[in-house]
This record gives sequence, C-alpha cells and structure tokens, in this order.
Amino acid sequence: MQIGPYKLENNLILAPMAGVTDRPFRQLCKRMGAGLVVSEMLSSNPDVWRSNKSKQRMDHVGEEGVRAVQIAGADPLLMAQAAQFNVDNGAQIVDINMGCPAKKVNKKLAGSALLQDPQLVERIVQAVVKAVKVPVTLKIRTGWDTDNRNGLLIAKIAEQHGIKSLAIHGRTRACMYKGNAEYDTIKAIKQAVSIPIVANGDITCVHSAKHVLEYTEADALMIGRGAQGNPWIFRQIQHFLQTGEILPSPPLSEVRDVLLAHVANVHQFYGEYLGARIARKHVGWYLAEHDRERLFRAKFNAIDDAVEQLDTLAHYFDQMAGEPTTHLVSPAA
Repeated sequence: MQIGPYKLENNLILAPMAGVTDRPFRQLCKRMGAGLVVSEMLSSNPDVWRSNKSKQRMDHVGEEGVRAVQIAGADPLLMAQAAQFNVDNGAQIVDINMGCPAKKVNKKLAGSALLQDPQLVERIVQAVVKAVKVPVTLKIRTGWDTDNRNGLLIAKIAEQHGIKSLAIHGRTRACMYKGNAEYDTIKAIKQAVSIPIVANGDITCVHSAKHVLEYTEADALMIGRGAQGNPWIFRQIQHFLQTGEILPSPPLSEVRDVLLAHVANVHQFYGEYLGARIARKHVGWYLAEHDRERLFRAKFNAIDDAVEQLDTLAHYFDQMAGEPTTHLVSPAA
C-alpha cells in the first residue's frame, strides 16, 4: 500500500489507541510484522504539548519505519498548528482523528463528533493538508448513528481535499464498540473513491482479516483491539494472506520472552513507578487465555515494584512450563 511517497512493507496497520500504542508497543508490533504503526492520539491544544504525557506520546526515538502521528481536535487552525508541530518533531504522516467515540473527546466536538458537521470536517481537512508537506490521512467511523451513516460523504470530502488514505471503523459513533462491525459502508466507500481505503473493526484473527479484506476490497486492514496482548497477529495474518497457511500459536517460551521484554521496556520508557502501573493492563491482555480465573492477575496487579513484577512473571511462566526460574530477559533494543 502506498501513502504519499511511502510504500508500506505490507497492508497491515496498527490502529492508534490512546493509552496503548506507546513507543514500546509500536516497536513491538513493527517487529512482529505491522506494515505501519500509528501513535496515540495527540490533542491539538498547544497548552498540553509540553506535558509529560504528550512528550511521551511524541517520542519516536529508535523507531523503525515511517513515523505516523494522529492528532485530534475541532478547531481548524489549532489542528493545522498541531500538524506542523508534530512534523517538526519527526512525524512523516499526520493522521486526523474523526473516529474516537470517547465521551471526553466528543464533548469537545472532536473525534467522531465531527461527523455531524461535514462543513467543519472540510475546513479541518483543508487546514491540515495545507499546513504540512507530509501525507495527511484520516480515520473515521461509518457515521454518527445507524440512521446517519454519512461515511461516504466524508470520504468524498477527504478525497477532494488531498487526504492520502482513509481508515474506516465499521461502527457508528453511537455504536461505540458494541455489537458487530458492518462492512457494507466500507465496501461502498471503496467503490466510490479512488484514495486508498483501510478497513477497521473486529479484525481479531486470520479468518476475519481475510473476510474483511475480500468483502470490502479495501487496500489495507487496521488492527486495534485484536493486537492487545497479541502482537503476533500481524505475522499470522500476513502469513495466512500470502500462503493460506495458519501459523501455530506462539510457544509458551516465546510468549514469556516477548511479554517480559515488553514489560521491561514499559518500565524503562515510563520509569519504574508509572511503568509498573501501565504494565498491568498489558499483562492482563497477554494472559487472558492463560489465567482465565484471573487469580494471577489479581496478584500481579497488587505489585508496585518493577523488578518484583518481572520476577513474578518469570516465575509464573516457569511454573506453567514446569521449569526452574531462569534469568529475566533484557529490554528489547
């Protein structure tokens, strides 16, 4: 897939997810085969750009591949300034968020709330595209609610004003993340516009990936929640699409090593105090299938010390494998 001057290694994209797609997770998913990884959503409010949280979200040190940053807001001028700021900070692709359904975003008339106002959508797109020389992409939902699926109208606005690719989540804002994603709207948009279309929503395994890609005829797939605790999903889907073969699940030893390295990187990136707290949700996702009764996760979530977290995880995996506890892995490069 091509986005402006950038040809992606494949057509699998890690969706931007607030509180999830930080630098450690993006680097991991890139190594696991994602063709493009997109940073967490960044506010267009300049008052928060110098906060520690924003600085961490804009940290791309050591990242491989094209650096894509998502911005959110409702003011065309501020969105243009945010795009310029992030390009100056190393962004090679700027993505506009018009898909987030969160109340705290929508109450500011940002995210998917913008789908109610196509004229404002047009002004924002025009301002951001004009402000930067890098490709600008857009992420939307199919509409505001099931009676107002105006994704096609928004897609035509995007195409007309220079958006280089359009990602579409197969739910409306009102649907949040409930029910099943629908792909008819995505298919209709793909048939109506010439810019690359990225299908998103409920892509959680190789079979759903193949179905969505074939049904919508989209140019690429965007994977969000399906990658949480499962960064292997990118190599599994890529292998299946290329060969028709299903890769076996990663062995327990690989899950152990990847998880320990990921947690160690989270500690290193955020510092031990905050890192230990952020690591908890990732561990919960990784171990959802192994710890169905949540007994280990309850114990792990009570641990505040970073070293103790790693020791406890190593011991847990060694017990599952019936092996003595071994040395911990170092953070991945």
